[in-house]
Amino acid sequence: MASGSAYRSDLLARLRVPFTSERPDADETPRPGESPSVLATRLAHTKARLVAERAPEAWVIGSDQVAVLADDRGGGRLLGKPGTASACVAQLRDCGGRSVAFLTAVAVLRHADGAAFEFLDTTRVQFRQLDAATIERYVAAESPLDCAGGFKCEGLGISLLESIHGTDPTALIGLPLIRLAAVLRDVGFEVP
Repeated sequence: MASGSAYRSDLLARLRVPFTSERPDADETPRPGESPSVLATRLAHTKARLVAERAPEAWVIGSDQVAVLADDRGGGRLLGKPGTASACVAQLRDCGGRSVAFLTAVAVLRHADGAAFEFLDTTRVQFRQLDAATIERYVAAESPLDCAGGFKCEGLGISLLESIHGTDPTALIGLPLIRLAAVLRDVGFEVP
């Protein structure tokens, strides 16, 4: 797997296929005018390609997630990993009462024969209204500084939400296992 994410490793381990993880060290800077879906897809592919070039016979999984805070004009603003408690508080303050789309792209590549499978999952999260005290308590309790959107749905962050709309609950954590399992079966892995 082309990732240094403990979250993605934990998810992939659920499928009980043998794997190793390798950090791809890809530049994740958005390109000017690049849409969130193109950004997520490009980064997933780039991560998988960088690792697949070093292990040409292996099937390599790359994934990337982009969070987009909806605005009133039908567009949105990218939400990154906050990195600090103050940035996380500010991000959650902006999310309160609003919808955030999480676009999770996956690329499964084998360099030796150029085989490639790619897909994109979109999960929409509706945050409840959040007051300053709630946000401060949450950030102090869970410290989700390495999570796009600044919360962990698999933890206490679920209490910040009104609803989650998507087709795969694992996509929001960072790796859509339903479709990934299908791809892995298609390329010859026994899942389960």
